[in-house]
Amino acid sequence: MTAQPKTTTQVPWWRQLDRTKWKAFFAAWLGVVLDGYDYVLISFALAEIIRTFDLTLVQGASLVSAAFISRWIGGLMLGAFGDRFGRRPAMIVSMGLFAVASVAMAFAPSYALFFLFRLIVGFAMAGEYSTSATYVIESWPKHMRNKASGFLLSGFAFGVILAAQVDKYLTPAVEAWHPGWGWRALFLTGIAPIFVALYMRRNLPEADEWEQAKRERTRDREPDAFHVLFSGKRRILNILGAVVASVALMFIFATDLVPGWAIAVLAVMLAAIFIIFIAQFDPKRWIIGVAIMVTIFASFMYTWPIQGLLPTYLEGVGYDPGAVNNIVTFAGLGNAIGYIVAGFAGDAIGMRRWYVISLFISQTLVFPLFIQGSEFVILVSALLFFNQMFGQGVSGLLPKWVASYFPVERRAAGLGFCYNVGALGGAVGPFLGANLANTYGLGMALAVLSVGFALIVILSIGLNVPRRLQSLVNRDAVRPEDGNDEIVDQA
Repeated sequence: MTAQPKTTTQVPWWRQLDRTKWKAFFAAWLGVVLDGYDYVLISFALAEIIRTFDLTLVQGASLVSAAFISRWIGGLMLGAFGDRFGRRPAMIVSMGLFAVASVAMAFAPSYALFFLFRLIVGFAMAGEYSTSATYVIESWPKHMRNKASGFLLSGFAFGVILAAQVDKYLTPAVEAWHPGWGWRALFLTGIAPIFVALYMRRNLPEADEWEQAKRERTRDREPDAFHVLFSGKRRILNILGAVVASVALMFIFATDLVPGWAIAVLAVMLAAIFIIFIAQFDPKRWIIGVAIMVTIFASFMYTWPIQGLLPTYLEGVGYDPGAVNNIVTFAGLGNAIGYIVAGFAGDAIGMRRWYVISLFISQTLVFPLFIQGSEFVILVSALLFFNQMFGQGVSGLLPKWVASYFPVERRAAGLGFCYNVGALGGAVGPFLGANLANTYGLGMALAVLSVGFALIVILSIGLNVPRRLQSLVNRDAVRPEDGNDEIVDQA
């Protein structure tokens, strides 16, 4: 009797990937690690940068916000580049830009130039995120793409942990050797992505699904998102819209000159511009893009206030700086593990089902975390570890979720644009949390924001709201795989 060949369910999951796919994943993962590393260096160096350039607190904060200002256009342009020329070249370009901007910040002689280089960092990070996510997702088997998404995003958390350790040892050593250069040395280490990019250029293949789509395209291929917006009949209006959006974001996040009512007006104007762009990018399915942007915005609103203001909260309840550093590092470890857990759980029980369960668990921990005092440091550390594991870690499935709504030829630009417009919640969240803290206290403000916006994400992903809205607006444009794990896995 002949032996039956093993099915994919009988073969251990790691053996279903050949050596080339593991190399491709590891290179993309390293890129995300370095993204996280470079992106948070500003947090560690900010105090010294403010002293070096004699900045106000608002000017210093603008250097953090600068990366958010440029993310949306970076996701669109580099994503469109990846859709047209391939995921691998787009990742290489993004990493190169990242490295050049980081090194340039190390030698920046003024606030204005440092701000410019931070804009480039945000631009490049958005492109690297969208193209690396699509690269890995399209390279792995369909039934393992939750693992691909979750494992990949764990790199960002490990990058943050790495940055904290490099800052801990490198900055004081360089400062003792050459005063004033400690923070600059941090940014010099940002050259590392160049070496990953060179490795990728020489050793890695293109994503399988993109290559297959390229072979199947006809000569009458659809134009990419960038050409739709900036080379078509409406290019002058769209260019003007992009300039207006960028200026509006700078006024909102990089200055203190705008009163509250004007910020509200600018926010409405920005929303209108982004909706007009997505409507041109995909006229029959624009409502899906809007629903994704709202969901991602809510996701950043429940996670980033805690991430951005957690050290301030811990110091406010009485922890010393050493304890704060240890607790935050422990929370970051929970975040990293959560990405990996999400990958396994998403493949085991379904992406949307695990998203709802994981977020529900995380939110049951929020109020116990923020209403108790500083007496039990172990309890605080444990609650934060699991809150980040189930709350932030599950966001590792977001690339898979967003990618399911876009066909291959528009996936990188669609993911890059919608995700990075939604990521503006990362700039709004900490600001809103700090303002609510004036009335309710910081702990209660963080808890309310977390639970309120997590509920929006639970409803949107759990009920597949983008697909439902698309059915109401244009049923004929609904795709079977829109947010549907089972259809995607069977495809």
